[in-house]
Amino acid sequence: MADEEKILEVRDLTVKVGNVALVENISFVVKKGETVLVIGPNGAGKTTLFRALIGSVPYSGEVKWGEGASIGYVPQKVDLERDLPITVREFFMLKTGNIGEVEVKEALLDVKLGSEYAEKGISELSSGELQRILIAWAVLGHPQVLLFDEPTASIDIAGQETIYELLHNLQDTHDLTLIMISHDLTVVYKYATQVLCLNKEQICFGAPREVLTPEELSKLYGPELTFYHHLH
Repeated sequence: MADEEKILEVRDLTVKVGNVALVENISFVVKKGETVLVIGPNGAGKTTLFRALIGSVPYSGEVKWGEGASIGYVPQKVDLERDLPITVREFFMLKTGNIGEVEVKEALLDVKLGSEYAEKGISELSSGELQRILIAWAVLGHPQVLLFDEPTASIDIAGQETIYELLHNLQDTHDLTLIMISHDLTVVYKYATQVLCLNKEQICFGAPREVLTPEELSKLYGPELTFYHHLH
């Protein structure tokens, strides 16, 4: 694979706390424009992997981003007080320092929200609206890669397909590479170009319909397979 096609290369990535490996010997390559879904049971090290990718935890091995690659990241849990007395516009300004009216409108339009949301307080937003604002925040500055830890974790089932469609549209509009954690197998088959199966170690990596065999899923989740099928 030509280097210009790669946006991320991970080789032998291991994260340990003391002598305990949270993830171990993970290796994969992501090409520009791909959608990579990371799946695995609770406690498998998925969020730890993301934290290693952005350099917020120490690791051994190699994480090599493409030259000049910029990254947006939305964690599963955001330390954001819902009663914080700030507007959406002021929240955006926490990241940019200053943001013009056009940029505010474009950011809201990206996530299918009207310009009136700029003056809404964070406390006024529903869970689904807040998730959209967090996505808008993440793509401010037009990153090349968006890391998203469980995009629909706090959203009701009815709103989940909308969020994934939104991310898919953003990917097309902004030429994004998406790397996401999900527990929904339907989402993996519908959106992923590659899937990384993780349970502290790497179980599989590749195109979903090629690598997600019953045998590999059993290795990943055990014989009592639990997976969510929400989208139809």
